[in-house]
Amino acid sequence: MKIAMIGAGAMGGATVEGLIKGQMFKNEDITVSDPSAAVLDKFEKMGVCVTTDNKLAAETADVVCVVVKPWLVERVLTDIKPELDPKRQILIVIAAGVKSESIKEWLGEQCPPLFLVIPNIAIAEMASMTFIVPCAAVVQQHTELVERIFGEMGTTLITDEAHLAAGTTLASCGIAYAMRYIRAASEGGVELGFKADDAKKIVMQTMKGAVELLEASGLHPEAAIDLVTTPGGVTIKGLNEMEHAGFTSSVIRGLKAGLR
Repeated sequence: MKIAMIGAGAMGGATVEGLIKGQMFKNEDITVSDPSAAVLDKFEKMGVCVTTDNKLAAETADVVCVVVKPWLVERVLTDIKPELDPKRQILIVIAAGVKSESIKEWLGEQCPPLFLVIPNIAIAEMASMTFIVPCAAVVQQHTELVERIFGEMGTTLITDEAHLAAGTTLASCGIAYAMRYIRAASEGGVELGFKADDAKKIVMQTMKGAVELLEASGLHPEAAIDLVTTPGGVTIKGLNEMEHAGFTSSVIRGLKAGLR
C-alpha cells in the first residue's frame, strides 16, 4: 500500500515523520510532494519518495493526503482531480475549516471515499490526538484503514463534521495552549529560583505525571486535585489565586475563541 502526502509544511511534515516511525508503510511507499527543495531533501535522505508534481504523487498512491493551507485546498484538488480514482483510492483532507460538501463539489464524480482528518503536531512523536470524519462514499473497511493509519500515531476519535471545529480548537490548537502553560510555569519556576532548563524539565515531567495519573486511575481531574489539596495547604492557596485571576474562565474563553 502506498500513501502520498501532498503538502509537507508543519502539519504535513509532522505526519510524514510519524508515518516513517510507524510500521504500516515502508519509507519507499511514502511519497511527499512539496515545492520546497529543503523539505524534499530532508525526506529524500530518509528514504521517502519525493516530487514537486502533485499529480504524479496522487496517481501512484492508494491513500492520498492533502495537507495544505485551507485556501489552497481547492486549487490542489482541482489540479490532481484527473489522477484520482474513486474505485481504488482513499482521499484524506487535513485542513481546518474546509467542508466536505465543498470538496465533493470540486471533485464531482472523481471524488474517492473521503475523510476529513485533524491531527496535531505531536503526530511526529506518535502522540497525536486525531479526529477522523468519514464523509463521502465511505464503507467500514475504509474507516478501519484510516483509523489504523492514524491510530498508530496517537489516539483517534471518529466523530462527525459538526464537531470537527470543536475538536480542532480542543486538540490541534489545544497543544499550543498546553505549551503556553508550560512556558508560563517555567517562567514562574525561574522566579522561584530554578535555572530555566531545570524549570522547564520540572514542569514537563509534572504535566506528564498528571496525564499518566489520570489515565491510570480514571479519576476526574477535580477528584485527583482533591488528593493533593489539604485544608489550609499551599496547593489550594495556589489554585485559588489562579482562579481569582480567571484561570478556568480564560481557558474556556480561549477554546471558544478558536471556533470563530
